[in-house]
Amino acid sequence: MVKYLNVILISWLIVSCGYNPDKPYNDTPTSGKVNIAADETLMPLARAQLDTFHGLYSYSAISMQYLSESDLFKALLNDSVKVIMATRRLNKAEVDYFKSRNLIPIVTKVAIDAITVILNKENPDSLLNITQLKKILQGEISSWKQLNKESRLNDISFVFDNNGSSTFRYMQDSLMEGHAIPSNCFAVKSCADVIDYIEKNKNAMGVIGVSWISDQDDATAMKFLSRIKVAEIGNENAVGSNEYFKPYQAYISLKQYPLIREVYMISREGRAGLGTGFVSFVAGDQGQRIVRLMGMLPATMPVRIVKSY
Repeated sequence: MVKYLNVILISWLIVSCGYNPDKPYNDTPTSGKVNIAADETLMPLARAQLDTFHGLYSYSAISMQYLSESDLFKALLNDSVKVIMATRRLNKAEVDYFKSRNLIPIVTKVAIDAITVILNKENPDSLLNITQLKKILQGEISSWKQLNKESRLNDISFVFDNNGSSTFRYMQDSLMEGHAIPSNCFAVKSCADVIDYIEKNKNAMGVIGVSWISDQDDATAMKFLSRIKVAEIGNENAVGSNEYFKPYQAYISLKQYPLIREVYMISREGRAGLGTGFVSFVAGDQGQRIVRLMGMLPATMPVRIVKSY
């Protein structure tokens, strides 16, 4: 009887781990090859995690793609990648899709990100509250003079990274409230392009993920930061300057900075492979330290205020 039960247990483990005798797996949690993808707005974080993981585990070869949010989830659904780093959970249609194929993706929260509003360095109006942002994105405010009568700037141009991006979806869900996109709002191709546009246009305003400008040890991030100004954002009724906040980790943690979103690793691997090993690394002590260094709020570690911009 015991022998029979052992056979049943082993068989269950083989099935649950996705074993196929005709297609043996050659990877482990720290070795082999796997294709994964990350939201393009999280590229600095994903790259830092991947570089460290490869440095620690020399027998691992993770191929990372950086995609818009819409393309990211398509890649997960069509099984061209086993793991994604995203800023939302699976929606009902995606959950139902996996259920229909007897798959249960594992979702792991790894960080809290801040949507950062950036301005041209010559723009003196760096305090904005959520009500003003809503009116800009809903088309009620289209000029800097509507925000400040003494402003020397003219019509506002609002820039996103691309139409399928997570930041665009976030702003639609949180601030547009079903309104059509106003004519002064448009998309470029990437977060780097948003920074380029803001630097060259005094009237521009844009949004990027905070990790693009927060890593003080990364020369590229510091160069990006030197080219633009980070706006301070307040809640709906913010009045005094002490009620506006930059996206520092402590203000994210205390929810004083209002534009925040969660970051997840979603795996469809279904076994203890290299993709699962990478997720465990990002969610573990070393990965969470990297999250903190990137200016984001770790899912499991305490933070402190470090004012760098």
